[in-house]
Amino acid sequence: MVRPSRPTIYDVAAAAGVSKSLVSLVLRGSDRVSEASRAAVEKAIADLDYRPSTAASDLAAARTGHIGVLIDDYANPWFVDLLRGLGEVFGAAGYRLSVVDSVTLPRVDDPVAGLLSMRVDGIVVARDVPESLLRGTAPPVVIAGTRADAGEADAVANDDALGARLAVEHLLGLGHRTIAHLAVAGGAGAAREASFRATTRAAGVRGIVTARRDQASEHAGFEDALAILTAHPEVTAIFAANDVMAIGALGAARELRLDVPGRLSVIGYDNTDLARTRLIDLTTVDDVSHDVGVQAARLLLARMSGTDPVDVRRSLEPALVVRGTTASPADAA
Repeated sequence: MVRPSRPTIYDVAAAAGVSKSLVSLVLRGSDRVSEASRAAVEKAIADLDYRPSTAASDLAAARTGHIGVLIDDYANPWFVDLLRGLGEVFGAAGYRLSVVDSVTLPRVDDPVAGLLSMRVDGIVVARDVPESLLRGTAPPVVIAGTRADAGEADAVANDDALGARLAVEHLLGLGHRTIAHLAVAGGAGAAREASFRATTRAAGVRGIVTARRDQASEHAGFEDALAILTAHPEVTAIFAANDVMAIGALGAARELRLDVPGRLSVIGYDNTDLARTRLIDLTTVDDVSHDVGVQAARLLLARMSGTDPVDVRRSLEPALVVRGTTASPADAA
């Protein structure tokens, strides 16, 4: 059985004996329609059970109802809480998210061009800022997270320098005196690394930093931790640039038969769902990524509505979450 097609605006116009343009005026609530014509259109809509196309209405109003979101990598669980925060605010405002991932979608040469071709109403950038956003005409943009080359764009992020300091100070308070940092490239990674160096230097302890990784993956964390623990067996604690790399470090400790946290303490950053699992129970820094998403979405909506907020650089305070992967070193017990 062939299902009948949905009635169109042309069907409504024919049933009401009016033009398509007049039906559009009724749908938009225009006061330039006579009561008789309005009643005829409304009756035709009810009789046909006509449902206006949201996409068509958006296009007619010069908006698409879509927000573009640029991220680095779907495999990084940091984005989960961020997208939840964005989705809550944009969903309540009637917008849909179109997410582009530059790592697992390598064929997308210019994700910005792709979003612009979709005529998105605004863009949230949760990765280092593409150069194509810094030139030419684009919809309103808000940066989520600490990003390199952000320029003067509106931004919401947690305080990465404070978060890294909290992590290192926790390890110092436990008695660790040789601490390694698994570093990554990018704005947030650079801020965390700089804070690690400054905090260990101020405390007069030895801080060992790995070469910066382009991707903050579990495999990268495993390889870097394995290398640094083999070359520097005196290391008693590792602060990883994010939770995924910290989990890789836990794998390296297991490979080397190093007890965690008895022989080696490990701390991450992001407080992801993985860190919160009972099996991993990872000490980490909560970068309030859900709140970053909420604040970034609200800021972008304000920009899109023509509001000009005074505070366009919002820094949210992170918090240390102590779990089961950090303790005093064995020689300090």
